[in-house]
Amino acid sequence: MADEDPSRSALVVNPAKVDARRVRAEVTAVLAEAGRPAPDYRETTPDEPGGTLADAAVRDGARLVFVCGGDGTVRSCAGALAGTDVALCVLPGGTGNLLAANLGVPNGIAAAARLAVTGVRRRIDVGDVDGDVFTVMAGMGFDAHMLDATPEALKARVGWLAYLVGGARRLRDRPMRVMVRLDDAEPLRRRARSVLVANVGRLQGGLTLLPDAEPDDGTFDVAVVTPRSLADWLRLGAAVVRRAPRPPRMETYRCREVTVLSTQPQARELDGDVVSPGPRLHATLRPLALTVCVPAG
Repeated sequence: MADEDPSRSALVVNPAKVDARRVRAEVTAVLAEAGRPAPDYRETTPDEPGGTLADAAVRDGARLVFVCGGDGTVRSCAGALAGTDVALCVLPGGTGNLLAANLGVPNGIAAAARLAVTGVRRRIDVGDVDGDVFTVMAGMGFDAHMLDATPEALKARVGWLAYLVGGARRLRDRPMRVMVRLDDAEPLRRRARSVLVANVGRLQGGLTLLPDAEPDDGTFDVAVVTPRSLADWLRLGAAVVRRAPRPPRMETYRCREVTVLSTQPQARELDGDVVSPGPRLHATLRPLALTVCVPAG
């Protein structure tokens, strides 16, 4: 590893999601105002979503990594930094920006970048699914189908509202037959539409699904969603919007390890990225594994 310089940083940008030149200029200006050198600049590609770039930056001596380009880019970089003491500064730049929203990161590249200078460092938990890190939530079933059914072009035009279109296309799908094991408890057997394993509780559009979920509380919040009809979906959605303490057709649990087994392969997602379908989702918690830049106080 290169000689450590506490002011050395790197910037990982997904140019397909944001104006890379503008992001680089704004971050460089923020660091210059604080008397710090410009970040080492790295761009993602379709074959390299960011993790290898962040890992190389750490080996080159970076003590801070800015990342901008959507939840997938953030997740990839978080996976590289988890288990180190190198801080991650998330710059909102995609459709969801879910980790940024849950951490209270302000909108705007410059405002978010200033957290590296004026904010504080916070250690948060991450989840692990077969060696892949997630910071927001993992899911099997409806949520992954919704993401897969949402056109990229529509997301680019209308943002998170595009997910409503994707969700509407899958509302009448058949439920999954699943067994859910939480830590060492007896398994639950359910006909579920979705099983979510959450590190934080806020979703797209500012909706809060799991209000008690905190990214540093040492547990997952698990939601087993079991609507049987369109009317059930409407009641569940209304309860989430008004932040009802116990939404109908949704069971919630807390654990540090969860295994979801289905009778057949199901759609799966990590932090909004659709991954390969499978009949199993096994998530383990890595407590306080990642350092992030957040607002002071």
